[in-house]
Amino acid sequence: MEDTILLVDDSPYIVDGLVALLKRKGFTPIATHGGDEALTVLKTMKPDLILLDIMMEPMDGWETLDRIKANPETKDLPVLMFSAKKITPEEAQEHCLNIEDFVSKPVNPSQLLDSIKRIFERRKDVKAEAGAAKDSGLDACLIDEYSALRKSIEVDKNLLVVLKNASGMNNAGREVPADDIASIKKLEEKIATDEQRLKVINEKFPKTEGTATQ
Repeated sequence: MEDTILLVDDSPYIVDGLVALLKRKGFTPIATHGGDEALTVLKTMKPDLILLDIMMEPMDGWETLDRIKANPETKDLPVLMFSAKKITPEEAQEHCLNIEDFVSKPVNPSQLLDSIKRIFERRKDVKAEAGAAKDSGLDACLIDEYSALRKSIEVDKNLLVVLKNASGMNNAGREVPADDIASIKKLEEKIATDEQRLKVINEKFPKTEGTATQ
């Protein structure tokens, strides 16, 4: 069965290009041209993934994301954000728990497809690992924490790369704002803490072929 991907972008040119790309790669793309249209479509179908642009009018991607996650019927749907807009440290901190990944525009087809593949593979692995842990009698809260950490670490690492590129800290001689440096350091510390916690939890999991190791 082909995976269904809901595309949300107010640029018909971009939507048409992504529809063609995803069809060639065996996905079933559903095109929408704004947040309101996407929310209407979600009342009647549940895609396997939502590909959501940030810079849209009148409802931007962050507001659309908030409304998707506020609805009990759609809150668990995975969302991949993409945009030409540079994501800010504040946006990364506020929304990282609600997204699966972030891809910058102009969209590199290989990068986008790799991100989609990672999202589907991670969700499949985590589901299998959580099922095995549940069967072994592991505490449900611990299983939920493990699943959340698996996602958040990967998302945070991807956002860290985006933030570093946006700040220009990889450009020799460029002065980086103190606020950006502080936000990047804070995110690095969070990743390190989460990885250590994941390692502790992982030791309690029954060992399967797909179990993550840190």
